[in-house]
Amino acid sequence: MSMAPTFPIIPGEYAGKRVLITGGTKGAGAAILRRFAAAGAMTAAAARSSRPDDLATDVYVQADLSQPDGAPALAKAVLEAWSGVDILVHTLGGSRSPGGGFAALTDDHWQEELNLNLMPAVRLDRLLLPQMIERGRGVVIHVSSIQRRLPLHDATIGYAAAKAALSNYSKALSKELGPKGVRVTAVAPGWIQTEASQALVARISEAGGIDAEAARQTIMDALGGIPIGRPALPEEIAELVAFLASDRAAAIHGTEVTIDGGTIPTV
Repeated sequence: MSMAPTFPIIPGEYAGKRVLITGGTKGAGAAILRRFAAAGAMTAAAARSSRPDDLATDVYVQADLSQPDGAPALAKAVLEAWSGVDILVHTLGGSRSPGGGFAALTDDHWQEELNLNLMPAVRLDRLLLPQMIERGRGVVIHVSSIQRRLPLHDATIGYAAAKAALSNYSKALSKELGPKGVRVTAVAPGWIQTEASQALVARISEAGGIDAEAARQTIMDALGGIPIGRPALPEEIAELVAFLASDRAAAIHGTEVTIDGGTIPTV
């Protein structure tokens, strides 16, 4: 497994900034939370489980954001603690649907993909963006996926469709909020080296009756390969998000930035 890279951090760059990261307890989300905290930000996160012992965050809420009552519980806690947020990063997502293509997915599978990959962002934005609009400033970043353009039909068709919906929603939101002083961008990672990616390998392995290495190769073949020869690391995603949320990216709005090691083969 590749070692986590280190990047120079501007001391105090986010001092006094209130940053909420959904999905901030694992994978890229946890790396994003650590990156903002290292630059002085106050951070908030939520998960279905109790607070992990190694999670250093200022606000933590045990809530399932894929359920309708999860977002209100998180928003209430953040608003009570801080009165609002300056930066809202939506990293929550994933796929628990079985492999096997379109016929393997039931209505419940499709609904679960939307509830996990789209609706938490929609609900939290609705609850927290009014205070950004009132102040006339703020940053919202939606973490989508290259699978919105390059779906793996045999493994993550529902996830890919839900992420496509998230990207479309993010673009629409940017048109509405840009004139009001709130920047909205999206990040589209390719394959990231996380616990979730290993779970995907395991699901493909089980569904296809193949070993883990063959399952990884299936993913690589479906993606068309990764020119840099490896998946992205969570810390690399975090560095991109930290840049997009900063004043250095003040003119970047309404776009989606791809970070996939060159996987997408077209311009």
